[in-house]
Amino acid sequence: MAMNVGGAGGTDGLGGLGGSGEPELLIDINTTPLIDVMLVLLIMLIITIPIQTHAVKMNLPVDAPAHSVPPETVTIVVDADGSILWNGQLVPGKAELETRMHAAAAMTEQPELHLRPHKLVKYQHVAMVMAAAQRLGLKKVGVIGNERFGN
Repeated sequence: MAMNVGGAGGTDGLGGLGGSGEPELLIDINTTPLIDVMLVLLIMLIITIPIQTHAVKMNLPVDAPAHSVPPETVTIVVDADGSILWNGQLVPGKAELETRMHAAAAMTEQPELHLRPHKLVKYQHVAMVMAAAQRLGLKKVGVIGNERFGN
C-alpha cells in the first residue's frame, strides 16, 4: 500500500493532517506482483510454443530418366547491329527465325536454346528473340555469357 505522508496542501494549516491528527492514506493496488506474474506467463508461453519450421514442399521425381544422349543445343547469337545467327548461320529475317524455332519446338526432344547477346546490342532485339521462343513453345531457353557483365 502507498501512503501520503504529508506535503503541501490541506486547508487546516497542519500540512495535510486532518483535524484528528492522523495522516491521509491513499489506497492503491500494488501492480508490481501482477506484472511479474504476467512476465513469467509470457516467458512460459514463448518457451512452450513449438518451433516453426519454414519448409517448401516440392514434388520431386522419384527416379529421373537417365539421358544416354545429351540434348541437342542451338546457339543463337544476337550481334551488336541486331543480326541473328542460328548455330553460326545468318538468319535473314524474323520470319525465318520463327520458322526455325517452330520446327525446334515441334521436335519430341526439344533442343536447348542458348541465347548469347552481344554486350552492345539493344535489348529490343534480345527481347524479340526471347518472346518468339516463348510464344512458339520452346521450354529450354537460357541466356549464355552474362557472367561477363557481372562487374
